[in-house]
Amino acid sequence: MNKKIIIIFTVLLLIILIGGYFIINYFKIQEEETVIEEYTPEEEITEEQNRQTIVSLYFLEKETNELAPEARLVDIKEIMNTPYDKLVNMLIEGPKNEKYTKLIPDNTKLNQSYLEKDMLYLDFSNEFLNYDKEATNMKENIINSLVKTLTQLTEVNSIKILIDGEENTEFNEVYKLENN
Repeated sequence: MNKKIIIIFTVLLLIILIGGYFIINYFKIQEEETVIEEYTPEEEITEEQNRQTIVSLYFLEKETNELAPEARLVDIKEIMNTPYDKLVNMLIEGPKNEKYTKLIPDNTKLNQSYLEKDMLYLDFSNEFLNYDKEATNMKENIINSLVKTLTQLTEVNSIKILIDGEENTEFNEVYKLENN
């Protein structure tokens, strides 16, 4: 009886050792196959590609009816020289993606933009007031689109909207990014 137990124990020990050997080899082979190689681009980055950055513009998503970012690739020189004008004019032009809706009314022009301390003044043409006043939250969506897009710039913390150089009763507040 004692010899039987020793033989069974020895056979089990051999099976465990042989099985362990094959399992360890299997994992070593898997590890060698999944070695991450350094990525080498097929082409060098051109000077033009090197001068571009990604910005997020906020538009209304048609399905959810909520603001969503649309990423755009922009030449850094354009953003460096006139960042506020560039971003606002891109919002005025509207989204490239068909999933999004333009918020700023047609024919609206940005007369000027300027920064005082950390408040950005946006002076729009009178067409800015031609937004759909019947649409739910349209005014808030326009404001939030401007605020979310422009406060990405570290120097901008709030926005004041002017119409043809004057304060307007419809947009008379200072708008900031709400903390959620």
